[in-house]
Amino acid sequence: MQIPDSGLDSDTLFQTLEGFRERDLTWRDGRTWAYVYDPGADAEAVIKRAFTMYLSENGLDPTSFPSILRLENELVAMAAAHLGGDANTVGNFTSGGTESIFCAVKSARDHARAHRPEVTRPAIVLPETAHAAFHKAAHYLGVDVVVTAIDAETFKADVAAMRAAITDQTILLVGSAVSYAHCVVDPIAEIAALAAEKGLLCHVDACMGGFLLPYYKRLGEAVPDFDLAVPGVTSISMDFHKYAFAAKGASVVLYRSKDLRRHQIYACSNWSGYTIVNTTVQSSKSAGPLAAAWAVLHHFGEEGYLEIARQVRDGTQRIIDGIAAIPELRVMGRPEMNLLAFTSDSVDVFHVADEMKARGWYVQPQLAYGASKENIHLSVNPNCLQWVDDMLKDLAASVEAARDLPTSPLVGVVGQMFASVDLSQGLDPAVVQQMMQLGGIGGGALPERMAEVNQVLNVLPVKARELLLIEFMNDLFAPAHDQAAR
Repeated sequence: MQIPDSGLDSDTLFQTLEGFRERDLTWRDGRTWAYVYDPGADAEAVIKRAFTMYLSENGLDPTSFPSILRLENELVAMAAAHLGGDANTVGNFTSGGTESIFCAVKSARDHARAHRPEVTRPAIVLPETAHAAFHKAAHYLGVDVVVTAIDAETFKADVAAMRAAITDQTILLVGSAVSYAHCVVDPIAEIAALAAEKGLLCHVDACMGGFLLPYYKRLGEAVPDFDLAVPGVTSISMDFHKYAFAAKGASVVLYRSKDLRRHQIYACSNWSGYTIVNTTVQSSKSAGPLAAAWAVLHHFGEEGYLEIARQVRDGTQRIIDGIAAIPELRVMGRPEMNLLAFTSDSVDVFHVADEMKARGWYVQPQLAYGASKENIHLSVNPNCLQWVDDMLKDLAASVEAARDLPTSPLVGVVGQMFASVDLSQGLDPAVVQQMMQLGGIGGGALPERMAEVNQVLNVLPVKARELLLIEFMNDLFAPAHDQAAR
């Protein structure tokens, strides 16, 4: 495929683009319970207008576009006020939770370089429920990760286990508010106190929960202390593009002071071009997401978000009660916001997910890891609330349909295959390709029913899962002429 010889007329161009979306998730109907945070048509119009107003302004140099600097400083000020900050709190707008977390880990690493020269192998201590973005940031930044166990009933961080994991190389402790998989708030006050006792930094990943939790608290929910008002918390991240409903990507990372944030900033004069100085990972970037985030916060205001929180809180409780009424299912832990995970000890949840898909719902399977059994995850959005009763009815029917569906024979084969395999040197890509073909995965395409694939992934060692997924993604992103031939 190559650039066309002549341009397309507008009608053809946009009809073609629309056609590309034919197989996408139909998220606007409210039947998708993951990935998308739908603000409604009125807010979407505001977001798109603000985004396009600032689409071409470049956030590379805020001194060239003072309006961009003003937007970012105002967003950071609103985030700080929302998350227990004070007059010393600083922060920056980022492209999402992963970049916010990346910045926090970099700051911790470089803070240690400046103040703890004895640290030669910096390490961060994470509960096993901490977001994968911490592992990704550590991988990129050359930081070791020490994963600690959680409470198997509450799915919250075990502070004693974190204490035992601290060494003279530890630079950062991490807690979640809320954790993505089980929607619980880690004991942040205890983790932060431990960090302060040991002279360590403490980051709170509030990317998922930081925006709605303060509204839940205003509604009378017993939200544990989790933000910058907690002594010992030195940084916190919060996404605007989740439950503030901003356009992707929009997040913020906050620090207790400039002294900490200084280690986030990167500058380079060591080349022949213009001097580089970046507060975050990106250099050139559209100011569209920044303007859209500012606009949506002003569109809804405190009263609007409080009402959204009320609706999703009540809807989530209806779902939890409905799942509890299905004997084969149980909710994992006690969700403290509007996400939840449920599992079964008698029915294969991967078959349940496939049955839900056949009935027109998208729900998110999660593999087993550590203390967490394989499960189905739901993110409850305002647009989903109209479907709660219908979804629960179809969930019960899906459980019934999945009751007698078999476990794939590949599970036993794969389990035996990897029982004695040394994965420290990786896996032969040819072996990975063979496994993918056995599971009906080929050429970047997935089977219509995913239970067999998920069952196999579920029994694989974590490293083998990762290698298989890398191989799949390597196939998926291919030149368009290859895709057309599939």
